Amino acid sequence: MAGTPLGTRLFTWLKGELVGQDNDGNKFYRTKGSSAVHTNSLRSERRWVIYNGVSEASRISADWHAWIHHTTNDLPPEGGYAKHDWQLKHEPNKTGTAEAYRPQGSALKAGERPRVSGDYDAWQPE
Repeated sequence: MAGTPLGTRLFTWLKGELVGQDNDGNKFYRTKGSSAVHTNSLRSERRWVIYNGVSEASRISADWHAWIHHTTNDLPPEGGYAKHDWQLKHEPNKTGTAEAYRPQGSALKAGERPRVSGDYDAWQPE
């Protein structure tokens, strides 16, 4: 909780109920004593995550994404859902980091961009 704002820490301490933790150490909370839908109200329960490290929304795995966004009220099983052989491990968005994809010839990577069939050819006078 070191990088968590003071207000969120206080709210979590006073009103939060820990419902689970993902494989990356992110902790998921909801309001204490709340049900999936408030009685006599159109409001949904309040749900939030305390990130283990940098606060970046893409760090929420698919296992927890549906729950945090109120798509389902079912919590993921302990350890996450069973993965298929073809599924890759969840990785957060790397845009803006040193690990971001930089194609050959981009402003941030040396080299020349490979020519493609739809490239523009400048008009040359005869």
